[in-house]
Amino acid sequence: MINDFIAQIQHAAAHQQPLKIRGSGSKDFYGGLSHGTTLDVSRHAGIIDYAPSELVITARAGTPLKEIEQTLKAQNQMLAFEPPHFGENATLGGGIASGLSGPRRPYSGAVRDFVLGVNMLDGRGQQLKFGGQVMKNVAGYDVSRLMTGSLGTLGVLLDVSLKVLPLPAASLNLRFELDEKNAIERMNKLAGQSLPLTASCWHGGLLTVRLEGTARALQTSHDKIGGEVVSDGIEFWKRLREQQAVFFQSALPLWRLSLPSATAPLIVGARPAGDYSFYSRAGLVPIEISVSSKLSELKLAGTQLIEWGGALRWLHSDAPASEIRSLVTDVGGQATLFRGGDKNVGVFHPLPPALLALQKRIKHTFDPHGIFNPQRMFTEF
Repeated sequence: MINDFIAQIQHAAAHQQPLKIRGSGSKDFYGGLSHGTTLDVSRHAGIIDYAPSELVITARAGTPLKEIEQTLKAQNQMLAFEPPHFGENATLGGGIASGLSGPRRPYSGAVRDFVLGVNMLDGRGQQLKFGGQVMKNVAGYDVSRLMTGSLGTLGVLLDVSLKVLPLPAASLNLRFELDEKNAIERMNKLAGQSLPLTASCWHGGLLTVRLEGTARALQTSHDKIGGEVVSDGIEFWKRLREQQAVFFQSALPLWRLSLPSATAPLIVGARPAGDYSFYSRAGLVPIEISVSSKLSELKLAGTQLIEWGGALRWLHSDAPASEIRSLVTDVGGQATLFRGGDKNVGVFHPLPPALLALQKRIKHTFDPHGIFNPQRMFTEF
């Protein structure tokens, strides 16, 4: 099967024909509108090696995520970054290539933090291996993690080795009635305390948090912070991860705003010009910025849902992309057009010229003929 992939890649390279790398198609909506002949990796499936005692699993890119998660669960282990599936047959390769993490991300780590090694094909059809099956296995640049979130623009993932973690002994979900400002403050205060916090979400005046650990630790934490117990916690976080919650059903474009976690509420309509306190990228040191008259006139109609302790803010809005990105840039963040809308504005936040030039060099190194998922990440290539 790998030989078939190599032949298809070499033919495409020789004839300058773009290839659209695809597994189950569950992430087709994400990123730019790539085009070309489909290179189907879903057939390249199966778990290659799993060592529960070593907390490492290796599987082929076409392996369904649900198969991997079921295998891990049987050994009381999990993919700690909680990858969203967005489809019944979502694959491991799609999860790694998209680089998307679920509610646990700020507390346990992102996808790339758990990638130990990859086996891949580059744009010449060469098979390359990077990393391995232990945390410290390479010197120099960590190419394995570079593949994470590259949306198939650098190569075809064949196999991936991941670090896994034990399942928590118990879970407790709590809810608080708070407005947006106080919810952001509460999430950041909770993150700074010695609590087994593994997820947080605010929407519609309700802040929901997840605590995981031993029963005793959860009871102690509950006594300390209070809150109403949520009975359907497991389903709540699953619906959130898979964007099945009511919030995500809007027909308006969905924006993914990545911000310093303690950034004040953004979507508040008109704001008088003046000085406002925000926070540095580290989320620790308050800084003062002056809101220009242009910014003060912005009225971003829309609805919000906040995750990751304030660092991830989902926004449904039909406001112009330039206005959304202007506001987000001024507070040190980035705005991605996640679903819907006009992708001609660019799906991902524009890169500074120096970083864009670096991306082009990396792209050319791995895919010199430019055949893999063209324009999936950047409109320039």
